[in-house]
Amino acid sequence: MTVEVLPSTGRHRWDDTWLTSLQSFPATGNFDLEAGAHGVLMVHNEDIVDAGGGFDTHRHRDVEIVTWVLEGSIEHRDSDGNCGLIGPGLVQRMSAGRGITHSERNASSRRDDITAHVIQMWLPPDADGREPGYAERDFTEDLSAGELVTVVSGRARDRDTDALGIGNRFVALNIARPGAGATVELPAAPFGHLFVARGEVELVGPSPTPLAAGDAARSVDEPALTVRAVTDAEILFWEMHASFDL
Repeated sequence: MTVEVLPSTGRHRWDDTWLTSLQSFPATGNFDLEAGAHGVLMVHNEDIVDAGGGFDTHRHRDVEIVTWVLEGSIEHRDSDGNCGLIGPGLVQRMSAGRGITHSERNASSRRDDITAHVIQMWLPPDADGREPGYAERDFTEDLSAGELVTVVSGRARDRDTDALGIGNRFVALNIARPGAGATVELPAAPFGHLFVARGEVELVGPSPTPLAAGDAARSVDEPALTVRAVTDAEILFWEMHASFDL
């Protein structure tokens, strides 16, 4: 049983004229995403996208992409005719399947000059060559109570919930917005990835572990972890019941 803390300052950074990308797993350049993964989480980028900036149309295959916006908004368009405007509280899942092209841009014009602050996460499907798919759902109301909410899941237990489906039966993404002093219990999993999107929290234990915005903690074979919010906070937790090594 282990928990590894990854400070915000230790992330890989990639800059473009319109983008600052802080990457929990190095993803931009000649990197082996599978070899660098934790569990099956290959990409976990915190991106700051300037007004008017974004990725032009490009292609993906056999990858599940989940997008969570902290500030601003992102416009999505893809070759299956899906078009979405993603803002805070709304989670988006795109399943690339056998192949899809898409673009994603800051929905703000340069004149409005509103930066988009985005978390994007990539995982593999549990089978290749499926039909592409797209889904989005607003969880703002669900998150208002401060409790942990499963927003994306391929687990059988979540089929009859509001969680968006994903093409990997071994994973679930849980999000919470606890107020200062509140505690959240994270589900036990063979592999876990906790990311602090806002505020400050601590992992409860004999020696509490402080985590600030941008920090992450990766767990292996841990029982349920308890997180206490030091300030009002927002956390994302991937529970994973498989890895590339299994």
